[in-house]
Amino acid sequence: MQYVSTRATSASASRNPQQFSDILLGGLAPDGGLYLPQEYPQVTGAELDAWRRLSYAELAYEILRKFATDIPDADLKALTAKTYTEQVYCNARGDESAAEITPLRTLEQSAGKTLILQALSNGPTLAFKDMAMQLLGNLFEYALAKNNDELNIFGATSGDTGSAAEYAMRGKRGIRVFMLSPHKKMSAFQTAQMFSLQDPNIFNIAVEGVFDDCQDMVKAVSNDLSFKARHKIGTVNSINWARVVAQVVYYFRGYLKATTSNDQKVSFTVPSGNFGNICAGHISRMMGLPIDKLVVATNENDVLDEFFRTGVYRVRKSAETFHTSSPSMDISKASNFERFVYDLVGRDADRVHALFRKVETHGGFDLSGAPGSDGDEFRLVGQYGFQSGKSTHVDRLDTIRMVADDYGIVIDTHTADGIKVAREHMAEGVPMIVLETALAAKFNETILEAIGTDAERPAGFGSIEELPQKFVVMPADVARMKAYIAEHTGL
Repeated sequence: MQYVSTRATSASASRNPQQFSDILLGGLAPDGGLYLPQEYPQVTGAELDAWRRLSYAELAYEILRKFATDIPDADLKALTAKTYTEQVYCNARGDESAAEITPLRTLEQSAGKTLILQALSNGPTLAFKDMAMQLLGNLFEYALAKNNDELNIFGATSGDTGSAAEYAMRGKRGIRVFMLSPHKKMSAFQTAQMFSLQDPNIFNIAVEGVFDDCQDMVKAVSNDLSFKARHKIGTVNSINWARVVAQVVYYFRGYLKATTSNDQKVSFTVPSGNFGNICAGHISRMMGLPIDKLVVATNENDVLDEFFRTGVYRVRKSAETFHTSSPSMDISKASNFERFVYDLVGRDADRVHALFRKVETHGGFDLSGAPGSDGDEFRLVGQYGFQSGKSTHVDRLDTIRMVADDYGIVIDTHTADGIKVAREHMAEGVPMIVLETALAAKFNETILEAIGTDAERPAGFGSIEELPQKFVVMPADVARMKAYIAEHTGL
């Protein structure tokens, strides 16, 4: 299995295909594109039948070995077995279903329509990001140990990626983490979860701006190839291919647990900001997983909903990005969207390069086919199963109350966005699976507003906001950020 950049034009610095291990520690390709397989591996019906009997760790091995073909099978099997254990993923809920790693719960079943919630927050930071990040930590440590090397991870978070990365990388030999987050724009729980870490290899930087400002700095540093090489910069954001492919596993797991035969299709609704999570669903569908619809659920920052309704991709400036009660989705420039666009335009790297140059110069592009637009590929979107919808703060409050009253569970704000949109796209005979984002405790301010009581907290998180916090506040200044990294890496 080899990988190419979405911008691998004839003049590109990334036109030569790479192996999985070659791109594991990095993020952007040297030409600024994102890596994808030259072709998606295919899954047979016989394989799906066999995989129904596997544990989560065994399933992860079977899927990942199709992508990481240059890692010896025995090593990959050991890495997945080390990662996906009950000890790592079953501490959050404390119930028997957590042993499934990503248990399913049927919320409603009527008139031939079924709504299912797939739990993804059993990991150490109580969010779906743990599902991939714990594997990434072990993969990074494995790769660095083979070469006696070190890595400085430089990433950005709107809330959950940062803590998941830091908990996965804390104490790892040869790894430092520099994590950017928008200053005072995460929940109190999310902020404390990150900033309370005192490990010497963890550096938290609160940026005066929004998430997109943080993400822009990560891309700017990644595009400075000499600085990146000299300071051994890697990333754990979902621009990192290994992050995305690790998320493919729980789509297969959800499908296999929700169905009894491969003749049945399911749909997935995914709360979406940076398009990484639902991009894994797109990849799963391209591999042959019987997915009917992939429903993108956005909050008030509805760039993706606008595209999937109209064909117009229009990024918002920082001042136009709303600070909402589902803050992990407060993103107006979806990095992983480029991976889907690459497939949508027939894997034409020249076209992708031109379109995303237009994002930089004109703030977006138009594939609707209207006069003066950049193309008419929007007509093909339906072939990939995508639909979309939007949820607001009032919708979130209503959905949290409804789910608590009707089903007896308290969901987080992002999952509420997902359930609200999912209910608008349910179809008879096709189960709709909503991917959970996090435990409700991480967003207690809104839970309290919605239902009048605090969200239950897992053991060990009772007073996390009272712990001492270690972080620095910096402006959105790339030069100052580089100087900070250089000062603390000693390279």
